Amino acid sequence: MENEDLNNSENAGNENLLEQLSLSKLIQAQNKKKAKGGFQALGLSRPILRGILHKGYKIPTPIQRKTIPIILEGKDVVAMARTGSGKTAAFLVPLFERLKIHSSKVGARGLILSPTRELALQTLSFAKELGKYTNLRAASILGGENMENQFAALHENPDIIIATPGRFTHICLEMNLKLNSIEYVVFDEADRLFEMNFEEQMNQILHDLPNNRQTLLFSATLPSKLVEFARAGLSDPTLIRLDAEKKLSENLKMAFFKLNTEDKLPFLIYLLENVIKKDEPTVLFVPSKHHVEYFYELLTMIGFSASYVYSSLDASARKINIAKFRAKKVNLLIVTDIAARGIDIPLLDNVINFNFPPKAKLFVHRVGRVARAGRTGTAYSFVSTDEIAYLLELNMFLSGSIKLCPAETLNISSTRDKNDWHLKLGKVPREIVEENEEFIRAKLELNYDLMRLKNSADNGYEKFKRTCPPPSRETQRRLKEELWAEDVGFHPLFLDYVENPLQKKRLEMLEQLKNLRPKMTIFEMNNKNNKNEKKGCFMQEKRKLDMEKIEYFHSERKKRKELAQSLMKRQIEAQEQTSRVEEPSELEVATTFKKVIGKSAKNKSTGANLVPLASGSKIKEASKDQFIPYKPSDYHEEQGYSLLSNFEKETAHATLDLIGDDDLAAKRKKPRVVWDRTLKKFKGQEQEKKIKTESGAWVSASYKKDLYEKWKLKMQPKQGQEEEEDDEGGEEALNETGIKNKPHPLMKGRKETVKPVKGCNSMQLKSYEKRMKDNKVKRRNFRFQQEQRKAK
Repeated sequence: MENEDLNNSENAGNENLLEQLSLSKLIQAQNKKKAKGGFQALGLSRPILRGILHKGYKIPTPIQRKTIPIILEGKDVVAMARTGSGKTAAFLVPLFERLKIHSSKVGARGLILSPTRELALQTLSFAKELGKYTNLRAASILGGENMENQFAALHENPDIIIATPGRFTHICLEMNLKLNSIEYVVFDEADRLFEMNFEEQMNQILHDLPNNRQTLLFSATLPSKLVEFARAGLSDPTLIRLDAEKKLSENLKMAFFKLNTEDKLPFLIYLLENVIKKDEPTVLFVPSKHHVEYFYELLTMIGFSASYVYSSLDASARKINIAKFRAKKVNLLIVTDIAARGIDIPLLDNVINFNFPPKAKLFVHRVGRVARAGRTGTAYSFVSTDEIAYLLELNMFLSGSIKLCPAETLNISSTRDKNDWHLKLGKVPREIVEENEEFIRAKLELNYDLMRLKNSADNGYEKFKRTCPPPSRETQRRLKEELWAEDVGFHPLFLDYVENPLQKKRLEMLEQLKNLRPKMTIFEMNNKNNKNEKKGCFMQEKRKLDMEKIEYFHSERKKRKELAQSLMKRQIEAQEQTSRVEEPSELEVATTFKKVIGKSAKNKSTGANLVPLASGSKIKEASKDQFIPYKPSDYHEEQGYSLLSNFEKETAHATLDLIGDDDLAAKRKKPRVVWDRTLKKFKGQEQEKKIKTESGAWVSASYKKDLYEKWKLKMQPKQGQEEEEDDEGGEEALNETGIKNKPHPLMKGRKETVKPVKGCNSMQLKSYEKRMKDNKVKRRNFRFQQEQRKAK
């Protein structure tokens, strides 16, 4: 007996060991599956996973990998994602997982708001394909379509509504639609929703939604209005940002060219012809849509293959133009900031900033598209005199890493290499600009349409400059005190051109002509021989009175120039001194030392030494042991790279307001006032008539037209014959005794058979009272016709 007990205990122990081994193998297999990083690791239900695999998706994109697990936890999310990054599946997959099956309870449970009908239709078709193996129903409520069909679609009890804000608000007011059943709300391309003035409709929709909903915002950028909307409408939201554009890539090279505004276009043509290779995809950023049209016509006339995108471009044309660039049928894409906001273009080689961005974050937003996935890339930036302050702000943001090319008048003995042009600011030789200037002038004289586009671009640029934010006070102070970039030399890319002996003599002669100032005014030059002329005598007397002021002005000007040259010389000498010290790369440090405590090389300050304003032979530096700075060394870098977890602080750093590329965007920001002739004063724009909804919000009175009531009288729909609107939400309602009402066995599969009216669809079924009334009218007409025949 004891042996049998021992054997039984050993067998039980072996079975337990086998079970533990099988369990461990199962856990290992599950971990291997999760390690693959596929959709199987997200724990999705079988119908939804089957639809994803049917579409051919195997591995989630970065935005899907970050957002789907957080959304499945039920949290509110603000995600920054571009078009083409997989954001549609990022909010549709959790939506299907939450709703699972069609509900018999009347009322939609998911709401997706899109800025345009094209995007909404695209989302609808993708949702039908992705949810192929579920029984969920989706309906679209879009502007420009028949409202009666939309009334009928809502009577079919859809689970998901995909709509544009304007038409959906109209439908809600017409039908007195209750949104208490909504559980999941998505604002797709939310920045464009605010840009297209849907703020009032979005606030109205948000007011009608229940408090226990889950809200998602997907946007390419974070305007300040969107951040305020997120604070008001979302509860403890999570901000998700892909770090592809939060910092500049180490493989990115940047060149800065100091130019006059009128010289930018001739130099652009030179850059595209001689510096950038024709097979390299390049994006050109311009200020307004008028510049886009003008540059496209001019560059295609010259022979460049180009495409263009701006905000008010038709959606189909926009899609075609972007597809051309992605397929490499054209290698140049001309865009504005607000149009390129949601475009995701992989494998980009060059970016050209025709106008310098007024914010450092916008610069990173532009050039962050280049040098991705280990590729090298180049950013060329044109800087005019009135944009130097913005370049100084960027220099502070990059911790003073932008270097100035020494002017030829400083006589600095330094070895200059034409390949060493990364992060350097320099001038462009005048001869390069003059060649293309004459060519452009000839094209404009021969083509009237091109001249008209140029005038529109010039006028648009004046309006664009008025809408640009001014530089900070600190930047203006530093620019005034340090005279930063007052006089720079030629850029290293043009060293072969400048070091030619003939060119050197020509440049010296031009410099002398530049400094030449005649002693006589134009009034005295024509009256040199005639001393009795009053104009000449008047100017001589005036010069005698103002001689002290003139001498003071010239002396101050000379001092300012000497100070600028001395400061420039010290700045360049300090730059060369720091450039000689080679710092090890992050990879070398990681391979050499086992443990590194402190900030990584990405956040390490690489700023130049401080240059004192006072004259002296030695550069004084503060002792690091005994001096505590009032700002950290990487203060300006931390201003741009947000590392905090708090949503409000994160959005404060991620907020980026883009300038509109047409007149409408500028007019929306300005308060409209008109002159009232009767009152003899300026008054605001007349307020349109509004009505108060059940929620207490005031909306436009033009929405309410009683179209739904007319449609009900005409169609007499019957909603919910099988799907009753009840609190329990079950398929079978309870009777007064609490017992379920079950149908008779003989009535299974039978439905009320009513013959449809001739020429009407299935929704136009007549009630019993209506049919009795129609039969009574028919009998009366029949008797009347018989009496008429007898009378004849």
